[in-house]
Amino acid sequence: MRVVCPGSFDPVTMGHLDVFERAARQFEHVIVLVTHNPNKQGMFTIEQRLELITQATSHLNNVSCDSWSGLLVDYTTKHDITALVKGLRSGLDYEYELPMAQMNHRMTGLDTFFLLTDPKYGYISSTLCKEVARYGGDVSGILPPVVVDAIHQKLADNPNA
Repeated sequence: MRVVCPGSFDPVTMGHLDVFERAARQFEHVIVLVTHNPNKQGMFTIEQRLELITQATSHLNNVSCDSWSGLLVDYTTKHDITALVKGLRSGLDYEYELPMAQMNHRMTGLDTFFLLTDPKYGYISSTLCKEVARYGGDVSGILPPVVVDAIHQKLADNPNA
């Protein structure tokens, strides 16, 4: 079974990577899908996010990356995918994700599998990582090393990124 792990991944964190690794052990193929809203400006471009995810998951033979803007169910229908995998850090994530999972199922029969985040990553979010990095804090251990390097370079090139 092929599954999709959707998200903005701006940037991909160790919590995301943990979910990808665990999903890769359970499913035949995992597609990390960078979803984007053209009305939002991220720190990294879609292409940069795809490259960072590709590098961070290079040790996983059954993981690939793609991007999509639009309804997630349109992507899954187009690619004949019947399930999503979503990581949950807390009950708040569940409350946010549940209605979307139910709507996706209603629209196309798409199933959503929820993976509970490893507690050591439960506090990590892309937003928090970017904030810590902007103020010079240490983000090693909460971002994959390739992302740590990229975020430091991005901030060196443009401190307002």
